[in-house]
Amino acid sequence: MAPLRIGILGIGILGIGILGMRECGIVRMTRSGRAGAMRGTMPGEQAETTAVSGLPTFADVARAAERIAGVAHRTPVLTSRTADAMTGGRLFFKAENLQRAGAFKFRGAYNAISALPEAARARGVLSFSSGNHAQAIALASRLLGVPATIIMPSDAPAAKIAATRGYGAEVVLYDRYTQDREALGREIAAPRGLTVIPPFNHPDVIAGQGTLAQELIEAVGPLDVLVACLGGGGQLAGCALAADALSPGCRVIGVEPEAGNDGQRSFQEGRVVTIPVPRTIADGAQSTALGDLTFAIIRARVADIVTVTDAQLVETMRFFAGRMKLMVEPTGCLAAAAVLHGLVDARDKRVGVVISGGNVDLAAFARLIGDAEA
Repeated sequence: MAPLRIGILGIGILGIGILGMRECGIVRMTRSGRAGAMRGTMPGEQAETTAVSGLPTFADVARAAERIAGVAHRTPVLTSRTADAMTGGRLFFKAENLQRAGAFKFRGAYNAISALPEAARARGVLSFSSGNHAQAIALASRLLGVPATIIMPSDAPAAKIAATRGYGAEVVLYDRYTQDREALGREIAAPRGLTVIPPFNHPDVIAGQGTLAQELIEAVGPLDVLVACLGGGGQLAGCALAADALSPGCRVIGVEPEAGNDGQRSFQEGRVVTIPVPRTIADGAQSTALGDLTFAIIRARVADIVTVTDAQLVETMRFFAGRMKLMVEPTGCLAAAAVLHGLVDARDKRVGVVISGGNVDLAAFARLIGDAEA
């Protein structure tokens, strides 16, 4: 393989030392944020999508950026000559694995909690998550002085459960294959007056996630393609809002695990498709259906949804670790896996690629990377 050079675009990153300053270049951030107009309203036929009146807009993304400024990290944009040579394009990796709490989820969590009235904050919040949203809600709640209760699957990575508790949240475990986490959440939240902040189907969560694409485009300029990870759709929907406003003509593409292709099927069939809990190493994308809000935005503003296999995720983890010195969790590799394996055409294009998170047990990470090398 050709020698690797990693470039960093953007401003101030905590923890950048892991990349090795000798291998890094720093380029001044430019602010080109152009608030473009939205492309009209949602299509008239919204099958199985009834509550779409509260859809966020790019104005909400811009407000979210103001709320999280100085709290969320403005994560780096990384480049790799090796990745460019492999794909024939110019790739810009938005490294949200270096975000607070280790994933992009902190953006939406902090935005949603900070937007609550004081009385609601005092009572506390509840959410449900396999890990990254859990940690994000827990950390944001601690920073804002808000009590937090998180419902997590019992088979979530131990590191994610430990981190969520470490941030001070009350953790309630459940069986993701036999129990309904949303029903359990309602049972706990109602008598205590807790505000439920779901991991993706919430206007303020979607808007917060969109700030990562806003930062990316402000850092590198217009993109031809933006590739985002897809679980419940918060990241993809938020990124689509930002790309539509700041980089008109940019094709936004979502990537989900092959075993959990509910988003792809929903996109193709024009309705929200629900599937059983998928068996995949991408634990952050084991959602069973898109939300009504995320689906409405995705259907209107996303160009395509593709899937990748667990084996391709492992190969991408190995690429990040070996070539770019980054520790990325399987879910965080979704977008990059699609680009590096040719499922998204990057030839002669400027392509933004979201690295969504880096929260993975060290033992699991070592085992997966070791298996890839065997």
